[in-house]
Amino acid sequence: MKNSILQKYNVPGPRYTSYPTVPYWDESDFTYQNWIDTLKRSFAESNSAEGLSLYIHLPFCESMCTFCGCNKRITKNHDVEHPYIEAILKEWAIYCNILEEKPIIKEIHLGGGTPTFFSTNNLEDLINGIFLYAEKAKDHEFSFEGHPNNTTRAHLQKLYDLGFRRVSFGVQDYSEKVQKSINRLQPFHNVAKVSFWAKDIGYTSIGHDIIFGLPFQEIDDVIDTIEKTNSLQPDRLAFYSYAHVPWIKGNGQRGFNDEDIPKDETKRRLYEVGKDLLFENEYYEIGMDHFALKSDSLYDSFEKRKLHRNFMGYSSSKTQLMIGLGVSSISDSWYSFAQNVKELEEYYKLLESDKLPIFRGHLLTEEDLIIRRHILNLMCHFETSWKDKKLYFAEVPEIIIQLAEMENDGLLTIEKNGIKVTNAGKPFVRNICMAFDLRLKRKAPETKLFSMTI
Repeated sequence: MKNSILQKYNVPGPRYTSYPTVPYWDESDFTYQNWIDTLKRSFAESNSAEGLSLYIHLPFCESMCTFCGCNKRITKNHDVEHPYIEAILKEWAIYCNILEEKPIIKEIHLGGGTPTFFSTNNLEDLINGIFLYAEKAKDHEFSFEGHPNNTTRAHLQKLYDLGFRRVSFGVQDYSEKVQKSINRLQPFHNVAKVSFWAKDIGYTSIGHDIIFGLPFQEIDDVIDTIEKTNSLQPDRLAFYSYAHVPWIKGNGQRGFNDEDIPKDETKRRLYEVGKDLLFENEYYEIGMDHFALKSDSLYDSFEKRKLHRNFMGYSSSKTQLMIGLGVSSISDSWYSFAQNVKELEEYYKLLESDKLPIFRGHLLTEEDLIIRRHILNLMCHFETSWKDKKLYFAEVPEIIIQLAEMENDGLLTIEKNGIKVTNAGKPFVRNICMAFDLRLKRKAPETKLFSMTI
């Protein structure tokens, strides 16, 4: 890929796990009651037909990984586990009191932080407590994020017994010099061990997360990491760009200097080499930054155009309603977003008053809903259309003019009533989505809000 193209499109941009993106939420029109009303509406429309999704944020980590921008609390004190589980279950009970019938849960995702920081007993109490008020969907899909250094066979077995069939392990890179720079020392042996355990127990989808563009990372490091990964044959992979966001306070990204991070053509070369190796090993590109074997449900969903994207990332099934539990979690009713408070102490305090711990949100307009659909189409299917008049909006001609340059650069094709992203354009899908992002265009940020797109 030409260096000029890379430089041209390497700009700060959202990852589009939502539209509008969080910095462009209109909090002035959002109220606590808005969230309750849209929650009830979405639940009534979708619970019996498709169920709902739960994202549960488990924020504790024993050490700081210096590449991570997630909301976490660093501690080696495991006495924090039980009070937090109790708080999650209280938040869930408040939700279930609001809803007018028993929720049917289609998806659960345990994220962090480090979910495997928690003991098997506390994780069991969490999941059993959730189902005191809910039912499992017949075709449910439960997943969790496991740290290869502290995930035990007992963790894997217990969560399997509770209905979990998907697990993802954060690998990042196997190079010791890279691992040291991000404070994530993790031998290949540890990843192999937990992957083999998961297969032996019966997990049907094992994922590995790999990052390119990390400090001190070279071509040989990416090759070695992917070759080692292929030897373990995970069912799916996330192969994504390191999002260096040093301007965000408290993200811990201070273990290296800016000059240690691969940039522009060097960084893109890491991606191209890695992607080629994945194709050679029969991993197929699914949406943005994700790859899967043909046997995995993610590939099947992509082929059947059932792939969905939300704050949890890509999912092989869609639910209209997603409820986020725990500090900083974001909920999505389709008609509105709501985010929980980020500080643990405030989270506990609000729950003591029997209130949902929400501190901000956004009520989607009719325009938002149309734009959201186009961005989801692009992120999940690499194409979108306004042939259906309901998906047409006044700014389409202006967007077509803007996209013409991308068409000239071979990144997409413009059709009579839509666009399609080319293979060359797939790495630039964030840039293409930005052409549709009316809120971003109307109010360009004065300071850095997003990581670079390339």
